[in-house]
Amino acid sequence: MKRARLVRPVGVAGVGLMCAVATVAVLMTPWPRPLPVAPALDARLVTLDSVVTHAAELPRLTSLLVTQHGDRVLEAYYGGMTADRAVNVKSVSKTLLSPLVGIAIRDGRLRGVDQPVAEVLGPLGGALDDGKRGITLAHLLTMTAGLDGTSFGSYGAWVSSRNWVRYALEQPLVCEPGTCWSYSTGNTHLLSAALTRATGKSTLAYARDELFAPLGIALPPWDRDPQGIYLGGNNMRLRPRDLAAIGQLYLDGGRAGGRQIVPEEWIRASWRPQVTSPWNGYDYGYLWWSRELGGERVYFAWGYGGQFLFVVPRLDATIVATSSLQGRLERGQNRAVHRLVGRYVMPVLRQRWSGCEAGKAECGRRSAE
Repeated sequence: MKRARLVRPVGVAGVGLMCAVATVAVLMTPWPRPLPVAPALDARLVTLDSVVTHAAELPRLTSLLVTQHGDRVLEAYYGGMTADRAVNVKSVSKTLLSPLVGIAIRDGRLRGVDQPVAEVLGPLGGALDDGKRGITLAHLLTMTAGLDGTSFGSYGAWVSSRNWVRYALEQPLVCEPGTCWSYSTGNTHLLSAALTRATGKSTLAYARDELFAPLGIALPPWDRDPQGIYLGGNNMRLRPRDLAAIGQLYLDGGRAGGRQIVPEEWIRASWRPQVTSPWNGYDYGYLWWSRELGGERVYFAWGYGGQFLFVVPRLDATIVATSSLQGRLERGQNRAVHRLVGRYVMPVLRQRWSGCEAGKAECGRRSAE
């Protein structure tokens, strides 16, 4: 068993998808569903030490960070990972575009989720037929644009093209917009392009100014397309503590440092299920996944190879897990992380929550407010 580098809780959390082939044929074939997450045989016996022990049994896990009531409950690192190291969070980057769209709508940069993407992109999107002109921002946010995908086997051809925006829009419609769910990084790249055009800033600059800098998070540059537009929905690099800070922002209704950073109503809309994924039965909102896990409703960002941010509103908690992308990736890593969270982390969080309500435990800054 590998050894964990455990960082003891030190107060308030520091600021800190898999891509699918979007074709009708693939969508008609359900993705292998994760194994059911069974509750621990005796939840009373689950402790923080047992969580760390079981986490260490996941060979690719590099970090596990748990917060509750705004305090770090557990912070452990594996395989040489450290607290100050940023990692590629893969398609967690998609979820991080969601608050940027909400902010842009609040500030009048975008008209609303029903605004056609062609209207926002203008000449950047090229000439579109009537069917594609009906694609809205909501369709992109919910992966229901209906365009054939630019992920998995199609990803290489897309990122090798001379114009990623137009290549994504030139893909055939496999269904009428809004009538099928087809996960594609091309959808989120169109959102990045829309943000760039609507705000007059690069996605990097807008994200730094409106979301990351107010939280004290350093967001480094990442990939750009041939036109200079930052890749929407992949390859951002962040620390686990950064992801926990985003989760805490959502728990706090979009407020941090006395400022309303993300509209609270946008958070509620983002978490509201819009469609159910045919891969796994999970619900999908505005670039957020949701499901029942370990007896709790969780909302989560999910990146290829086992990168996760879970938010558990009822327990006022966040859970971050990152995994190594080196070597041959194991398909079971995602299921293993879900099992770890459901069987071991959730019972600990419930124990702390119950103790807090009964006045038997230190409940952190939020319960004292």
